[in-house]
Amino acid sequence: MSTPVVLPRWIDLAVLPAFNVAVSLLVAGAVVWAIGLDPAQVLALLVKGAFGSRTGLSYTLYYATTFVFTGLAVAVAFHAGLFNIGGEGQAMMGGLGAALVGLGFGAQWPAALLLPAMVLAAMLFGMVWGAVPGALQAWRGSHIVITTIMFNFIAASLLIYLLVGVIKEPGNMAPESRAFGPAAQVPGMHVLLQALGIDWPRTPLNATVLLAVAAVVGVQLLLWKTRAGYALRATGFAPDAACYGGIAPKRQVLMAMGLSGALAGLVGINEIAGVHNRLLQDFTAGAGFAGIAVSLIGRSHPVGIVLASLLFGALYQGGAELAFEVPGFSRDMVVTLQGLIVLFAGAMATVAAPLFARLYGWFQARLRPAAATGAAHG
Repeated sequence: MSTPVVLPRWIDLAVLPAFNVAVSLLVAGAVVWAIGLDPAQVLALLVKGAFGSRTGLSYTLYYATTFVFTGLAVAVAFHAGLFNIGGEGQAMMGGLGAALVGLGFGAQWPAALLLPAMVLAAMLFGMVWGAVPGALQAWRGSHIVITTIMFNFIAASLLIYLLVGVIKEPGNMAPESRAFGPAAQVPGMHVLLQALGIDWPRTPLNATVLLAVAAVVGVQLLLWKTRAGYALRATGFAPDAACYGGIAPKRQVLMAMGLSGALAGLVGINEIAGVHNRLLQDFTAGAGFAGIAVSLIGRSHPVGIVLASLLFGALYQGGAELAFEVPGFSRDMVVTLQGLIVLFAGAMATVAAPLFARLYGWFQARLRPAAATGAAHG
């Protein structure tokens, strides 16, 4: 069994992920060249489509908002030593919770009361859906990966059942609920910016992006500035030592999975309350699984997750633009690029670590004689 490579934090969190992403882009460029397209042109159009206009930037931030929630969900569980693959199902349940509040009280409550209630319902439903596999692992020894995967299928089946047989809009052939009402609509960022005198195009980007910022700050403070966060990370890093120190591992597993599910549930606010204003069958569109890659690339750190979310948001938006601009470039190529990034940033992240460890050791060895010489002359 190989010994884990220990790198300085700045290399592990910044240099290594950037190197892996760069390698994945080079390999993707080779694939693009192999099918007869110009990699430089494709990359330029992708960047332009994602960041070259206010509309493109808004769509990129809209996608990134969803990925921030699912990436943070995976990261919180990971710090507790858990691999939560149930973000997709937890996001579905979060959307269901928000939808039930919107459908039940959308006509009676004002937006100032309804929207916070929808946020709390989304977090509560996601929290419960994540806490159940956590409890099964903590008290029954069930494998968290298996149970969270199975809960994705249960969530999807439950959502289809409700949309087809219980809350489906009468007279509508599509499996979706009726509209919630104006009070349940999260304000678009174009509305908020226009109130500040800034002209901004109408896009799906909405005020949920501010909630994502709050989630990033909250997770950062919780994990590294509170006793609860220290206990959670200690359980993940050394469960036996944590138990010896008086930390209850079962409680930490339950708390971590509950918080993870609550974060994933906020996807429902961005999609259901922020854009569609009704409950849809497949509103998550794989965001829960993309959150795994986002967390891997971001090294399970909130700042890294923000950067990785922007990367995946740019891929989604820039890829859509490429499909229109470049003949022969399809959405499948974007999926291929995402897969390469996941491969190099996740599965092969440890492959380059020994190389950087040797390079860092070489530079340290070169600097020590120089420092010693300078001290002797001084």
